[in-house]
Formats: sequence, C-alpha cells, structure tokens
Amino acid sequence: MSALTNSYPLAALISLGLLTGCASTQPVPYTGVTSSSRMKPDTQDESGHIAFSYNTPVDWNKYSRAIVDPVVIYQGADAQFDDVSPEQKQQLAAHMQQVFGKSVAERFPLTNAITPGTLRIRLTLTGAETSTPFVGTFTRFDLMGGPYNIVQSIRGKQGSFTGSVSYAVEIYDAPTNQLLKSYISRQYPNSLNIGATFGALSAAETGLEKGADQLQEQLK
Repeated sequence: MSALTNSYPLAALISLGLLTGCASTQPVPYTGVTSSSRMKPDTQDESGHIAFSYNTPVDWNKYSRAIVDPVVIYQGADAQFDDVSPEQKQQLAAHMQQVFGKSVAERFPLTNAITPGTLRIRLTLTGAETSTPFVGTFTRFDLMGGPYNIVQSIRGKQGSFTGSVSYAVEIYDAPTNQLLKSYISRQYPNSLNIGATFGALSAAETGLEKGADQLQEQLK
C-alpha cells in the first residue's frame, strides 16, 4: 500500500474534524427560559462565550447572601443536546450544581432564606455535545490536527471532536423577584487541554467549571 493511500484516512479524519468544529451548535435564545424575551445578542463579551444577555445596573455589594436553585434540565423543543442520554444530562446537571454553587459561595454565603440583600440564581442546562473518544485525543498529536488545535487555542475556539455545554443563568433580587441579569453561554475547554478529551462528558464538565468561574466574575 502506498504512502499516499496510507495518508488518506488521516486526511479524511482531519477534514471531518474541521467540519465538525465549524458546524458546532451555537446557543439560541431558548423560548422556555423565563428571561429570554429580554435578552439581546451580546456584542460586549470579550470571551466570546456569552451569546445573549440582559443587564441592569447592579451594585453587587448591596447583596450579602445568595440562593442557588436546583439546576433545571431544559425540556423545550429548541434544546440542544446532541446525542446526550438522560443519564448524561443528569450527570451534567449534578456537576453544574456542584461547581456553580461552590463558585457563588466564594462570593456570597449560600442560604435558603428569602431576606433583604439576598440574590436568587437560577441555572438551566440547555444543551451539550459529547466528545468523540480517542479521536479527540489523537487529533491533538498528529501532524494535521495538532496545528489546527494550536490555532484554535490561540483564537479561544473549540477544538476538533471536543464536546461543549450550553446553559442559561438568571439572577434575581430574591425578595422582589426583580430580574437583575441573565445570559446564555456556551463553554468548552481550551483546545489543547488533553485531559478534557478523555471521556464523552469531560469537555462539557470542564466547560461547566469555566462557566462557574465566569459567573463569579459577573457578580463583581
């Protein structure tokens, strides 16, 4: 078998990877998210992860506690779960509850009491893509996929055959139920994060961890 023939499957694999990266599902203003009608496309987010948002002027220092509601798995027709099983959705929701709760707690003590100076944070898991086992890892090291993922890393974009997660965050004044801020975000690991290529949900879980850090920044 010639060297050219040997190289063909690899070239085809990389081409598919490039197409997969380009065709990754982008978030939408999910109709079943309460505040979606108030959100507009976010053109100010430098990270490129927040697709839609609603903002009001807020002095976060006026708040001293926060309620983090249980994560809701979005059931709308416009949900974006790509080949994600019900069990995997539950796993992601549990991970989101853990990491977002921990991140908020680093900014505000958590409570269940609705009192003045308390925020209520509602989290909705709206979509996820799984990683392709082995292939995602392989394309970090081969001669074609490696450079592609390096470029993606520099651009802050998603790597080949790597999963992602989409979600909505809604922040309310707990006593008045006034919406203070909401946004829809899509997160994924750095394209050179090899560890996040192992396991179907590893990239989505890493994305949630990045999203938890992002939320903490939003509360400053």
